[in-house]
Amino acid sequence: MKLSKILMLSLLLLPSTAALAGAAEEQGLAIATEADRRDKGFGDSSATLKMILRNKQGDQSVREVRVRTFEIEGDGDKGLSVFDSPPDVKGTAFLTFSHVTGPDDQWLYLPALKRVKRISSKNKSGPFMGSEFAYEDISSDEVDKYTYRYLRDEPCGELDCFVIERYPVDKNSGYTRQLVWIDKTEYRPQKIDYYDRKNAHLKTLTFHEYSRYLDKFWRAMRYEMANHQTGKSTTLLWQEYRFRTGLTERDFDKNSLKRAK
Repeated sequence: MKLSKILMLSLLLLPSTAALAGAAEEQGLAIATEADRRDKGFGDSSATLKMILRNKQGDQSVREVRVRTFEIEGDGDKGLSVFDSPPDVKGTAFLTFSHVTGPDDQWLYLPALKRVKRISSKNKSGPFMGSEFAYEDISSDEVDKYTYRYLRDEPCGELDCFVIERYPVDKNSGYTRQLVWIDKTEYRPQKIDYYDRKNAHLKTLTFHEYSRYLDKFWRAMRYEMANHQTGKSTTLLWQEYRFRTGLTERDFDKNSLKRAK
């Protein structure tokens, strides 16, 4: 084939390729938007959490946490986590204000120092309380925090899933991209693969044992986060979920860190 014909064929194919890419981006965004829409309207919630940290050798330590969440209309959720055990972290409290756009606001109260430490947005990729979850993983997943691309449909366990790729908008994110498996029936996340700043596979988070509350809101009762680069892992076991308990924004101001019991 002559070079002129090859060039002409390439030019003809360009609009088609661009259109396919645009369609994949639109479909990825549509899937993420629908998953977000289905979890709107819970108001507030509280739960207890058992955090199990494991090192590469399998040795483990357990932390018990109380978690409260407050839904904000037009912005990200607010969350407060209070550690009850073991004794060396008892009274530690973590407050996060997730935002639809821009960096989240996060504070950590350290009872031994009796002071509140603000978590810099530049340090959001650091480990949360020694776990395999980063500070940015603790924030609520707002749609506008990412751009998206639909990749494919495929089975995930006994379910059928959409597989989408999402790219953090925040330049301080510790991730270049994430692959997310979302089931096609209830739009619940089933698995997330995280890729670090070198685009190497860093971690995998899987969601297990979903329960439904108020006939609408699904919550996974067990999270498993595995770090493929260090061999460490963290399990989160959720219990005692309660919704619409009467929490207010005052329960989530910075003073609430010091008065959390």
